[in-house]
Amino acid sequence: MDPEFVADPYPTYHRLRAKDPVHHSPLGFWVLTRYEDVVAVLRDPRLAKEAIASVVAARFGVEVPPGMGVSMLDRDPPDHTRLRGLVSKAFTPRVVEALRPHIRQIVDGLLERVEGAGSMDLIEEFAYPLPVVVICEMLGVPVEDHERFKGWSLEIARSLDLILRPPDSDLARRSADARHALTDYFRGLIAERRASPRADMLSALIAAEEAGDKLSEQELMATCILLLVAGHETTVNLIGNGTLALLRHPDELRRLRENPALIGSTVEELLRYDGPVQRTARIPSAAVTIGGLTIDAGEMVMPFIGAADRDPAHFPDPDRLDIARSDNRHIGFGLGIHFCLGAPLARLEGQIAINTLVQRLPKLALATDRPEYRQSLTLRGLKTLPVAF
Repeated sequence: MDPEFVADPYPTYHRLRAKDPVHHSPLGFWVLTRYEDVVAVLRDPRLAKEAIASVVAARFGVEVPPGMGVSMLDRDPPDHTRLRGLVSKAFTPRVVEALRPHIRQIVDGLLERVEGAGSMDLIEEFAYPLPVVVICEMLGVPVEDHERFKGWSLEIARSLDLILRPPDSDLARRSADARHALTDYFRGLIAERRASPRADMLSALIAAEEAGDKLSEQELMATCILLLVAGHETTVNLIGNGTLALLRHPDELRRLRENPALIGSTVEELLRYDGPVQRTARIPSAAVTIGGLTIDAGEMVMPFIGAADRDPAHFPDPDRLDIARSDNRHIGFGLGIHFCLGAPLARLEGQIAINTLVQRLPKLALATDRPEYRQSLTLRGLKTLPVAF
């Protein structure tokens, strides 16, 4: 959590990759920084997610908040397959593409609000509202409630760093409180939808839960919380990190302005260059060999996605931002069965938001030399990003 590392973790990743790519941290877990090792782990069914919550609780002396370990994010097949199947149809490329006009309308509206001011906090006034409005509408959560659950969402996102904090940290307590509050919030919404279903994901999930064999009540709550939190937290960071990268590379920013058709490859490069999700975790169900070292069953393994996506063995000149980079097989959305369910939506939101921003505000510039980052190792993002235009 050293501020210099939070601001720029990539030199440390390079050092680890060069000197100790399969690194056993004194914090009690294995750290992987090479692309080939990270990809192998994400694809290997022997490295599972379901045991993570209990291992964190037992080994690191951390109280795991209620509901953690129940959503599809923390489950293995067959439960993962069942839970993912219940919501996957809402995030197919075809369904998401139909949202394009509405997303563009939201982006235009957000910029119209600030255009006359000549400046804004890009996170608070642009990157945050867009994905929040979209996921609220899809899920069936009242958009006007976003200020109620904003703090809860942040605490739940921070809980991904539990094992990196001292056991006496109050992070676990705050996360548990946030999950309780969000569960109570959804309990009220679910009662309303049971009485009066609508054409939204919440009503569809309730129908699955009422069917009895597809979704338990606890899984219903965990799925709602996951969709709401994951549906906006990472996309906020994609838009914020991506805009900052472009503003720090004026030649690439100019290149995008002159050729808006590059926005597709631009967003892929921004995901590789400074992705919203820096790491994940797995637990081997049997001993595995990685980089010539044996990792025993039950050990925690942390593949660092942010490090893998800057591996020079896979990406030529990895620290250079190149918005037309070819053969860009980054793993910013993960890989394997846990590949990000919302990737099509995040891509579309990122493309429309960033392209509209740079085309509509030709004088867009940073209004600070040192942007403030959120204190998180797992989800990399900015707390604020003052810009002027």
